[in-house]
Amino acid sequence: MATIRIPPVLRPAVGGERTVSADGSTVREVLDSLVGAHGELQSQLFGADGDLNRFVNVYLNDEDVRVLEGLDTGVGEADTLVILPAMAGGAPRP
Repeated sequence: MATIRIPPVLRPAVGGERTVSADGSTVREVLDSLVGAHGELQSQLFGADGDLNRFVNVYLNDEDVRVLEGLDTGVGEADTLVILPAMAGGAPRP
């Protein structure tokens, strides 16, 4: 099982956990397993086309999966995925 690090903004959807484990041999399979256990994450991670939302970054052992093989990137049992939603906001500049 791969380990998935969950950012604070998504933790309510996984019962407040900082990390969860999920099965799969690719990034897509691991994330599908995560969504299968925590369905609320579906719309937060994936668009209607089944690809990652453009504002969601996923890293496999500190490498952005978009520069690897995307959702088809292979995942081993000792690997760690990190989900980082892009953040926006703040005060406008004067």
